[in-house]
Amino acid sequence: MSADQNSVPRIVLNDGLVVPVIGLGTYRLRGTSGIKTIQDAVETGYTLIDSAFNYENEGIVGYAARHASVPRSKLIIASKLPGRHHRYDEALYTVEESLYRAGLDYYDLYLIHWPNPKDGLYVEAWQAMIEAKKRGYVRSIGVCNFLPEHIDILLKETGVTPSMNQIELYPYFIQEEQRRYHISHNIATECWSPLGRGNAVLTEQCLQDIADTHGKSLVQIILRWHIQLGCIPIPKASSREHLEANLSIFDFELSEQEMHTISALTRPDGRTKGQDPAEYAEY
Repeated sequence: MSADQNSVPRIVLNDGLVVPVIGLGTYRLRGTSGIKTIQDAVETGYTLIDSAFNYENEGIVGYAARHASVPRSKLIIASKLPGRHHRYDEALYTVEESLYRAGLDYYDLYLIHWPNPKDGLYVEAWQAMIEAKKRGYVRSIGVCNFLPEHIDILLKETGVTPSMNQIELYPYFIQEEQRRYHISHNIATECWSPLGRGNAVLTEQCLQDIADTHGKSLVQIILRWHIQLGCIPIPKASSREHLEANLSIFDFELSEQEMHTISALTRPDGRTKGQDPAEYAEY
């Protein structure tokens, strides 16, 4: 059964953009099959579609958006600036190229993919994002994988707060301090790989026990946990069955104890591939 787009709760970002509390990740979705998955997702009830310049799929995301079963104005289409284009002029050209690739007049969200702090150019990239928004290329601007120290520098240098920070967050890595920082600065927390890239978290017996209690799947329990943390998960799914299941998480609620049990799974080394934003460089 497909969900009506209106049945998915929404939140208002700090710049006024209204977004749903769950979206579709599109990493590795390509070609005709990728278009079908995105269109199936929209028909199922998704309106937030996440992409990136480096995913090399902005074309199919744009095509799916232009030929979707709902108006473009009802969709929230996102993409991301790669690290190799952080210089101001390159960043603006990249946003323009993203729009041409997708065949869209604007993006709803555009995010800096990684801070690449050793290059020292993320402030320049952020200044370009601010300009891109002024030009109407983008409705809302944010970041991904930025630590509080990086965001502090953006605020000091520009006075403009990101609307969102998309970070790695799942039961083995719950990012409690980062989330507190976001809340204190009215920054939405969006979560990539909310299911841990298919690692051992999907075999945790305590999660299965909670799933059995609610008559839900283990995946649905993890996604519901994200929602109750106040986060926006963007799981990827390729089948209609999984797309529908991932949206079927608004008819039950986890107890405080269940939330604590899930959060207690966190680990100091919980990053799935050791991608520490203080060191990692993405190009």
